[in-house]
Amino acid sequence: MATLAVPESLPSVAEDCEQLKKAFEGWGTNEGLIISILAHRNAAQRKLIRQTYAETYGEDLLKALDKELSSDFERVVMLWTLDPAERDALLANEATRKLTPSNWVLVELACTRSSHELFLVRQAYHARFKRSLEEDVAYHTTGDFRKLLVPLVSSYRYEGAEVNMTLAKLEAKILRENISEKAYNHEDLIRILSTRSKAQLNATVNHYNNEFGNAFNKDLKFDPKDEFLALMRATVKCLTCPEKYFEKVLRLAINKSGTDEGALTRVVTTRAEVDMKRIKEEYYRRNSVPLDRAIAGDTSGDYEKMLLALVGHENA
Repeated sequence: MATLAVPESLPSVAEDCEQLKKAFEGWGTNEGLIISILAHRNAAQRKLIRQTYAETYGEDLLKALDKELSSDFERVVMLWTLDPAERDALLANEATRKLTPSNWVLVELACTRSSHELFLVRQAYHARFKRSLEEDVAYHTTGDFRKLLVPLVSSYRYEGAEVNMTLAKLEAKILRENISEKAYNHEDLIRILSTRSKAQLNATVNHYNNEFGNAFNKDLKFDPKDEFLALMRATVKCLTCPEKYFEKVLRLAINKSGTDEGALTRVVTTRAEVDMKRIKEEYYRRNSVPLDRAIAGDTSGDYEKMLLALVGHENA
């Protein structure tokens, strides 16, 4: 796990809460003070700050932030301050409730979290929305999308490194047969993607790539305009090389004619404490521009400062 740059000598939690309270008082909010505290505390520390703030001032810190902040800066601070499982539950709920469900976000959450993390997301979803994540995904999706997404969000994969090579070869052959027949929604294909451990799946995909002369994801590109196939490719990418998936999301978010702040905020807040170092390396490898420079060139103000602090910008 990547660790967030946290100051060596931390103020006490009570002190942090006092400073945050100060940032909200008087004329105008002190955004710089909010960034200097929250952007430099890890998940456990932020949780403690929220608890202490509520006990000391009788108000949820998130409510206070909501009152004081606005637009993209508010969104990045709010998402960051949430407990990771709560944050993912909120993102998943938003993804199901859009006019057209954001299937990409659901795949991302289901396939780049560990089994335990995904289990905690489902628990947080129950607690907050009084429904299950599975039932909302099933209700808001249809056809092949539902067939793929429900097992993905319900999954509890084995997390170990053990790999069964005989099984990998057999399942690579099954994948090949389904793809040759253009049976992209075949239950075996979906079963393999939604139940196998990431290590096992990597072995299967590697065997496929070596054995059949074409990369598995390339073979899933039969029709570049087919949304279901694009989602299948995202599933494979998220499960086998998440940094490549996130690099692409960031690249598309930044290179759009107008920045896609939603995607930028989501990836930075959810990956800052997980694999941001690998994502930054991949971004530089792919674009020959450091990620922080790309973000700085595309955003501004407090939103930019918060994002740069989270991606580990030296001067943040």
